[in-house]
Amino acid sequence: MKRTVTTLAAAFIMIASFSSFAAEKANPLKNLDSKNIVLSYVAAATSGNTTLNKHLFADDFAYSNTANGDNFSKKQYSAFLKATKGLKYDCKTSYEILDEAGQTCIAKTTMKFDNFTRVDYITLSKSQDGWQVSKVLTTYP
Repeated sequence: MKRTVTTLAAAFIMIASFSSFAAEKANPLKNLDSKNIVLSYVAAATSGNTTLNKHLFADDFAYSNTANGDNFSKKQYSAFLKATKGLKYDCKTSYEILDEAGQTCIAKTTMKFDNFTRVDYITLSKSQDGWQVSKVLTTYP
């Protein structure tokens, strides 16, 4: 009887541990407002911080660069950020929320380098997973 109880207890613990490993980690960005999502994007783009990219970018994310016509998907842009992980840009950054209505937000980030300025126009969308970056358009005015 004691051996049966021990076996059942071990099986229960094993099943519980497998299901806890299978559970997806909670989205740490889910309850942040649009301002903090923009700040997370700036950290990813300028400081090489890639820890939250999985949650930061929407599945249909699109990146466009007007200077050279490059277009990238979430997978491609995330791979670029991962390849440049830890690279910190020597620039001054600022941002502003241009408009926020309902489930959509448009923001502008400015990165001032010594010889040029990069401006990103960011479209955010809100879903059950919270605010996510769905589109970035980069310009060099």
